[in-house]
Amino acid sequence: MSDNINKTMKFDVSNEKMNEAREIILNVYKALEEKGYNSINQMVGYILSGDPTYITSHNNARSLIRKLERDELLEELLKNYLNDK
Repeated sequence: MSDNINKTMKFDVSNEKMNEAREIILNVYKALEEKGYNSINQMVGYILSGDPTYITSHNNARSLIRKLERDELLEELLKNYLNDK
């Protein structure tokens, strides 16, 4: 323990925010699927318009997705898409 006292710890909030965004996207996707919606179409509609009525209130999905700005959602989606290439 005393060896670590002189080292600087690094805290990265961006990873925490990325994990939150990913969890929100997955939970909203699942809620839309459970209600029988085309999840991709509904999420694209929300991202393009900002209209929360594209997202079901089932499992609190509408409230969850509004925790993030739409640009944060796009950033997370793009990062994950490009990381898969």
